[in-house]
Amino acid sequence: MAGKRHSYRVTVEWTGNRGLGTPNHAGYSRDHTIAAGAKPPIAGSSDPAFRGDAARWNPEDLLLASLSACHKLWYLGLCAGAGISVVSYRDEAEATMVEEPNGAGRFVSAVLRPRIAIQAGGDIAAATRLHHDAHEHCFIANSVNFAVTCEPVVTFAVS
Repeated sequence: MAGKRHSYRVTVEWTGNRGLGTPNHAGYSRDHTIAAGAKPPIAGSSDPAFRGDAARWNPEDLLLASLSACHKLWYLGLCAGAGISVVSYRDEAEATMVEEPNGAGRFVSAVLRPRIAIQAGGDIAAATRLHHDAHEHCFIANSVNFAVTCEPVVTFAVS
């Protein structure tokens, strides 16, 4: 039996034409807008290392954000199901991409570093173990071809 299928659609529109199209590598902006339905648009560009705008989201940021957010969503749901009340969650994730001499590249690793506070009296050991389960369920982590590790720190919330 096949699993449930979910479809997603986005529109990426290049907004970086400075009037001449793409006459050369320096002659156009990498700016674009990412849209999906009625959601607020996301201002995108390339990484500044590739002539992008540092004030805009780039695909590399978005990939890492997707990994982090997916893990968080699974983790919160698993904690709720286990009776563990999470009161705060902050992840300072980091990823490494290697660029080849020919300009091609790929991500080689990502590390999620969530810092979680649970309600006093909760089970810190169980809350920590649930990160493993969240990782096993994460749609995005299951879709990438590089190592994603998780280094959680779980503490009790301060009243």
